[in-house]
Amino acid sequence: MLLNILIGFTKLTANTLTKMDLQTFIFIGRSGCGKGTQVELLKKYVEEHDSEKKPSYYLETGARFRDFLSKDGYSNVLAREIAEKAELQPSFLAVWMWANNFLENIKGGEHIFIDGTPRTLPETYILETALNFYNRGRAKVIYLNVSREESEKRLALRGRNDDKKIGDIEKRLNWFDSDVVPAVMYLSQSKNHDFFDIDAEQSVEDVYKEIIAKIFNV
Repeated sequence: MLLNILIGFTKLTANTLTKMDLQTFIFIGRSGCGKGTQVELLKKYVEEHDSEKKPSYYLETGARFRDFLSKDGYSNVLAREIAEKAELQPSFLAVWMWANNFLENIKGGEHIFIDGTPRTLPETYILETALNFYNRGRAKVIYLNVSREESEKRLALRGRNDDKKIGDIEKRLNWFDSDVVPAVMYLSQSKNHDFFDIDAEQSVEDVYKEIIAKIFNV
């Protein structure tokens, strides 16, 4: 399905191969909104339309955190206990997760795609200092906007281990409203970033088209 979307949209934008400035994309949205899918589609688009073929760096915090939780160290066990209660992890742990990855993997000269961060307002402030440190300029914040009801429905259908309990889904949606929404509001009003509110209740293809149209004006 993703391949068909990419082929179709590439035909529509075949003449847009340009020298592209370094891009920084931050994807944010409720669980189940399709962040991972849209990151992959946008990453493919940027790689195909950047005439200089600059490399890409993709930070996906969800899978990285699940790997961290699978280990048996003291910190891992404490974090796993929080995860088992479907509660929000402390900001310091989330920052350590992506900051350490930044230090190891950002070389300069790459497009950056961030998925799953920030999740709190304090984390947002720290992420901004990191982007300033790396001289990234204006980040493009892509808010994949789905309702709480739509998110709950998608999570129930997704079938991942951390999506199986309705009570746990409710807790995750609650801390999105209490902790992530303030970060979204801050980013939407910030003069330091470009904020794009995307209707993510459309089909995968239409969400992708809206993202491309709003960001690249095609």
